[in-house]
Amino acid sequence: MLEFDAIRVTRGAFALSADLSVDQGARVAVIGPSGSGKSTLLSLVGGFLAPDRGRIRLDGQDITALPPGRRPVSMLFQDQNLFPHLTVAQNVGLGLRPDLRLSEPQRCRVAQVLAEVGLEGTEGRRPADLSGGQQSRVALARVLLRARPVLLLDEAFAALGPALKAEMLALLGRIADQTRATVLMVTHDPGDARRFAPQTILVEGGVAHPPVATGPLLDDPPPGLRAYLG
Repeated sequence: MLEFDAIRVTRGAFALSADLSVDQGARVAVIGPSGSGKSTLLSLVGGFLAPDRGRIRLDGQDITALPPGRRPVSMLFQDQNLFPHLTVAQNVGLGLRPDLRLSEPQRCRVAQVLAEVGLEGTEGRRPADLSGGQQSRVALARVLLRARPVLLLDEAFAALGPALKAEMLALLGRIADQTRATVLMVTHDPGDARRFAPQTILVEGGVAHPPVATGPLLDDPPPGLRAYLG
């Protein structure tokens, strides 16, 4: 279980509070108006931002003071976090060893996960030689290889067209099932939330609210969310 225990973070005029929990293995969308604090919530989990007060716990362990590299968390951004000078295999291999000194079994595992995400034979190519959808698959392959218990996505598929985005969400679902990861996915698209996440955290008015069922929330949104969704 991922717990936000009386979290409060303030940056100038911006403030965000969170007092909620997310069950292990849950798929949760994070939705709300621009600037409401959705990315801030993910940054708190990833360790890129420290709260002014409160604790963050994962399966009972306090991770509030852990640096990002020591947290059991993977995070995907819209740019997919790929290094342009590295090959596909190297970008994925970073999930195993940052120095890329992979053993033969590890190199075989990289090839295996690339095949699992439909990128067999692309090991030697570079990100610039790939389509947007293929780049997303490379990033997801690295997530699959790392198999961390928490996966954070900050508008990771926002630049993709509707059909390709649906394909990536389906692939993400299979990876989440395989790794049993808890997934928090920031999105501006209610269709993505409905398609992928049975639960949704609404971030509005300086508060990240506890997860609720996605369908009913979007079918009858509170006034602030209704105004945002249009």
